Amino acid sequence: MTVIGFHNSHEQVHPAALLAASQHAEEVGFTAAMCSDHLTPWNPRQGESGFAWSWLGAALATTGLPFGAVNAPGQRYHPVIVAQAIATLGAMFPGRFWVALGSGEAMNEHVTGHVWPNKEIRDARLRECIDVIRALLAGEEVSHDGLVVVDRARIWTLPEQQPALIAPAVTARTAARHAEWADGLVTINQPHDVLREVISSYRDAGGQGTLTIQVHVSWDPDEDRALEMAHDQWRSNVFPPPLCWDLDTTTAFDLASAHVRPEDVTSAVRVSSDLGQHAEWIREYVDLGFDQVYLHHVGKEQTAFLDAFGEKVLPQLDVTHPAPAVAIDPPGPAQPRRPGQEPQPAVLK
Repeated sequence: MTVIGFHNSHEQVHPAALLAASQHAEEVGFTAAMCSDHLTPWNPRQGESGFAWSWLGAALATTGLPFGAVNAPGQRYHPVIVAQAIATLGAMFPGRFWVALGSGEAMNEHVTGHVWPNKEIRDARLRECIDVIRALLAGEEVSHDGLVVVDRARIWTLPEQQPALIAPAVTARTAARHAEWADGLVTINQPHDVLREVISSYRDAGGQGTLTIQVHVSWDPDEDRALEMAHDQWRSNVFPPPLCWDLDTTTAFDLASAHVRPEDVTSAVRVSSDLGQHAEWIREYVDLGFDQVYLHHVGKEQTAFLDAFGEKVLPQLDVTHPAPAVAIDPPGPAQPRRPGQEPQPAVLK
C-alpha cells in the first residue's frame, strides 16, 4: 500500500488557489500533501511566490491531510526560526507535519546579501542547522558558534512528539551524507538506475524511515497540450546540479532554458494524455521501494488534473493513509522536557 500525495507548487499557483486545490485533492482521494518553500519562481511564466509557512497553517486547519514542506535553513532562514515554525505546526497538528531540510538554491538565498557558499560549506552549515533544530525541538536552550550563530535560544511551545526531519537528496552522495540525521528520505523523479543508487546509498549508510518521491507530471486530454504545458512551465527545471543550485535569478534560469526543446522536458516531467500510463509510472516508483509518491502537476491549473487522477488513476493503485510523521530514535532526539522541568543549556560546538 502506498501514500499518494499532492504537491503544491508555490512558485506557480496563487496561495488561495493552492489552498482550494489541496482541499479538492482530499475530496478526490489523495491521502497526503506537501509544498515547496520558495521566494522566487523558476521562470517568469510561473509568476508566484506564496509564503509556505503561513499557508501551511491554513492548509492543515482546513483539511485532514498531513503536510510536508521543503525548507533550506542557514541563510534566508535562521534555524531558530525554522525550529519555532516546526514546533508550532507540530503542536497544533500532531503527527501531521514533516519538513525536508536541504542546503538550498542560490535563487532563493542570495537575497540576504551574503556570499553563496560552495556545496561542501552549505552541507556543513545544514548539518549545524539540523543539530540546532533538533536540540530546540527537544526543549533545550541552545547556544552555537559556527557557520550559524545561536545565542541562548529556546522554544517554549513544543509538540508532544517531534515532527519528522526528512533528508532531501537528488544524488547518491547526498543521500548517504544525510543518512546519519534523517527520519526519512525524499527525492525527485529521475531515471530508475539513479533512484536505485540514491535509495541504496541512503540505506547502506544506515538511513531509516520512509522513502518519498516527488514526481513531476503533465497531463491533458490532448497529448500536444500536455507537452506544451510542460515546456512552458518546467523547461527551466531540466538542469542537473550544480547549475540548478547556483543560478541566482529567475531571469538567469529563463535565459539558460531558452534553447530547451519541448521533447527535452520529458527527461524531467512525466508527460502523457494517457491516464493508464500515469498509473503505470506510479507503480514503477512503488516497485522501486517508495512508500510515498507525491504528484506535482506542472500546469498552473490543478482542478482538471485532480479530477482526472482522482477518478481514473488513484482507483488503479492501492492507496493508503500515511503513518504519523514523527521523528524516530535513533537518529531521533531525546524526548521533550516534562512540564515544569527546566531546560538544560546546550552548547553545540
